Amino acid sequence: MPVSLFGRSLLTLLDFSQEEILYLLKLSKKLKNESKSGKIKRRFEGKTLAMLFEKRSTRTRCAFETAFGEEGGHPVFLSTSDIQLGGKESIEDTARVLGRMFSAIQFRGFKQETAEILAKYSNVPVYNGLTDIYHPTQALADILTLTENFGEVREKALCYIGDGRNNVATSLMIICAKLGINFTIITPDELKPYGDIRKKIDSFAEKSGAVTTVTSDIKAVEGADAVYTDVWVSMGEEAKKEERIKLLSPYQVNQKLMEMTGKKETIFLHCLPAVKGEEVTADVIDGPQSKAWDQAENRKHTIKAVMVATLVK
Repeated sequence: MPVSLFGRSLLTLLDFSQEEILYLLKLSKKLKNESKSGKIKRRFEGKTLAMLFEKRSTRTRCAFETAFGEEGGHPVFLSTSDIQLGGKESIEDTARVLGRMFSAIQFRGFKQETAEILAKYSNVPVYNGLTDIYHPTQALADILTLTENFGEVREKALCYIGDGRNNVATSLMIICAKLGINFTIITPDELKPYGDIRKKIDSFAEKSGAVTTVTSDIKAVEGADAVYTDVWVSMGEEAKKEERIKLLSPYQVNQKLMEMTGKKETIFLHCLPAVKGEEVTADVIDGPQSKAWDQAENRKHTIKAVMVATLVK
């Protein structure tokens, strides 16, 4: 049977099967090719998107807003200073109202619970643009970038270095386990992923044949086809900056570490924004192995794919 995601929300990739994720990636490639060739389809004509932001954003906001607008839809940006999201008005009531006025809702903020409440009470698709736990649209863009560089990604080795508990690491672990991509997290013992998520992911990896490894040993980068890192201090954790820098300094991605993979064709990935000189050196992220800018562009094409799949019959 053909895959149908019409009316679905994207809150976490835990809810999506391997077949559904592959469908979204295939659709992303198609939409990217359309965009490059100048084709305009206007599939969202007459549709509206509420864009709720508790956290600031460059790529997520621009990707959702331009993707929706280019397809003829009307995106509306709403920050916490614009609406009563969980303040004077409950999240449930906000969801009920927005669901009657908008075709879909994008949420980028702190609690995963907020995204889930919006989906439950709005009765329209809700897209998780980032929460403290998950970042599913980023993971889709990451894997699209892998496929562009390697073709078949099954059994390829992706190595994430840094804070092993953050939303990017978690979402990468999920998508790799579902797609059969070998995934290694190199992180200090203090920042290893939480046990409950590891249990869920192990069942996916067993089915797909993926190998998921969590270690503090930097030498585990050997053999990686892609090396990935993220900022050491996530939004909302600024008070921990000195502690994180001290803890993660030995895990900086520099040219010496890239050479430790033993592969000249290894690529570098970063979800951005980057703090050059901390988690990655400028010569790596600005160098020939870096695909961070392709990755940033792919946020738009994968996000458009999610919205086309869920809003257009």
